[in-house]
Amino acid sequence: MELLSVGKIMLILIVALLIFGPQKLPEMGKAAGEALKEFKKGLQSEKSASSDSIEKDND
Repeated sequence: MELLSVGKIMLILIVALLIFGPQKLPEMGKAAGEALKEFKKGLQSEKSASSDSIEKDND
């Protein structure tokens, strides 16, 4: 199953460029990247805490 093809990504970028303009797109990309990084860090933290809890219960 294909989520996003190159054509779909290009269409999304063109629409975003038309809506937000070239000045705002880099800021939005940076904010999205930082949000994704924080989300991944939070998931990793929860996974680690969950693993520690399971190991503690097994001992």
